[in-house]
Amino acid sequence: MELSFENKVVVVTGAAGGFGSATARAFADAGAHVVVSDIDSAGAQEVAAGLPSAIAVTTDVTDADAVRGLVETAESAFGGVDVMVNNAGVPHRAGALVDLDVEAVDRQLAVNVRSVFLGCKYAVPALRRRGGGVVVNVASIAAKRPRPGLTVYNATKGAVITLTRGLAVEVAPDVRVNAVNPVIAETGFVKSLTGSAALPDDLRADWVAGIPMARTASARDVATAIVFLACDQAGFLTGVCLDVDGGRSIQ
Repeated sequence: MELSFENKVVVVTGAAGGFGSATARAFADAGAHVVVSDIDSAGAQEVAAGLPSAIAVTTDVTDADAVRGLVETAESAFGGVDVMVNNAGVPHRAGALVDLDVEAVDRQLAVNVRSVFLGCKYAVPALRRRGGGVVVNVASIAAKRPRPGLTVYNATKGAVITLTRGLAVEVAPDVRVNAVNPVIAETGFVKSLTGSAALPDDLRADWVAGIPMARTASARDVATAIVFLACDQAGFLTGVCLDVDGGRSIQ
């Protein structure tokens, strides 16, 4: 089954690395025009430069004017928006909830929840101007199978799942809204979580022990799931929160 996004315009936030850059490349491979959005200007430019039809837009996804401007830029550059991928997100350093700074929690809420709200708020009207479209949000399997030490992060991703399901009902049938729930992947997420550029061997072994597929997720695993949920062949799927977790949620 070939998935085509020819003449479609896809906006991906947090697209300078990790899941976001893999998602941008996967849509580009399927023929899409891609808007590579990230607060990391240089990283976004580098990703966009490697794609056949793409622009980079520096975006603070916690800022309403910036997200509104992102959608307007996509429409100006390519004539509209067909798919909005709200991927930007960050973990907090692993540790007990009672030891978290209030400022760290505020950042979790801003980057992981507020940004998804803003992406949906400004993308849905743009999608409707094209006659319909798709939003795909990046949540986490941690919302369904929370681990200790990441309680606030887990909660923010639970909010993304609930937002996804509620909005899917609200904006159907012309706009579909889905989400993916990835398990741990060895991306920049790991450094934010552990302070180390690579996942320590003992921690990897502990986490993989709970994943029936016996490995962490790859960025490509998540990207292909996002592309599928956005494609025309998935046109009857809305409110779906797809576990891309190697079976962790059934373990």
